[in-house]
Amino acid sequence: MGTTISLTSADGFQLSAYRAEPEGKAHGGIVVVQEIFGVNSHIRSVTDRYAAAGFLAIAPAIFDRDSPGIELGYTEDDIAVGRDIARGTLDFQNVLADVVAAGAAAAEAGKVGVVGYCFGGLVTAAVAINDADTFDAAVSYYGGSTVSLIDKTPVAPMMMHFGERDHAIPLDDVAKISEAWPDVTVHLYDAEHGFNCDHRGSFSAVPAAIAQARSYRFFDDHLG
Repeated sequence: MGTTISLTSADGFQLSAYRAEPEGKAHGGIVVVQEIFGVNSHIRSVTDRYAAAGFLAIAPAIFDRDSPGIELGYTEDDIAVGRDIARGTLDFQNVLADVVAAGAAAAEAGKVGVVGYCFGGLVTAAVAINDADTFDAAVSYYGGSTVSLIDKTPVAPMMMHFGERDHAIPLDDVAKISEAWPDVTVHLYDAEHGFNCDHRGSFSAVPAAIAQARSYRFFDDHLG
């Protein structure tokens, strides 16, 4: 069971975060970047899972600047609310700064990785490009609009997971990402968008388990 903590971003803004600690000495830190649904029960469970795997895990509430404490479900109405926040008044550079603040907190455990899902997958790719001094490895799950970043190159080692049947991310975009970033490991699964989330109808247990195992191994390799 984790705890709620406060983080201070570069501009002095204070945001909440969910922190989960491993049993015994941590072998690195992990920042877990939410989907468009806030730091909800699913993201807390993902954070707990990384702690159980031996990492100090922190999930920053990157929507706090717009909607402090928001937790959404997966109905169409909730999706619309989350999209409005992500695409509306939320400043993307502030989001990156808030994730970096979480990385600084996780650095007490040593090297730090970042993993993000959906909107968080896009954020993860952006910090792999811009903030490799904070993050030593990055794993992005089905990050929408990541193709918009391919004019720049990730500096931190990165792995990406995509579903072949993702309604939101065309396979042509995945091919463009793979071509532009040959040093990034890209995995495709017979799955839909959100396949890692066991709270969604698109959850797919086998691809989720394979992607999780690959992610653990990737972080062990780069943070250990």
